[in-house]
Amino acid sequence: MAVPKRKTSPSRAGMRRSHQALIPQAHSECANCGELKRPHNICAHCGHYDGREVVAAGKALKSAVRV
Repeated sequence: MAVPKRKTSPSRAGMRRSHQALIPQAHSECANCGELKRPHNICAHCGHYDGREVVAAGKALKSAVRV
């Protein structure tokens, strides 16, 4: 089994993990109600997508038809 000959320095370990940082999720305002929502998704608050009502407000979005 391969075993490292030297200890990995904190600098090298940090450089290796530099791309693993969490990036914040994108959010935009719903054009209908102004709530924050994910882009290209139905608004969970009012049920609108692309300027039209896709799901009646108050219904669960799990059963929503994809647009």
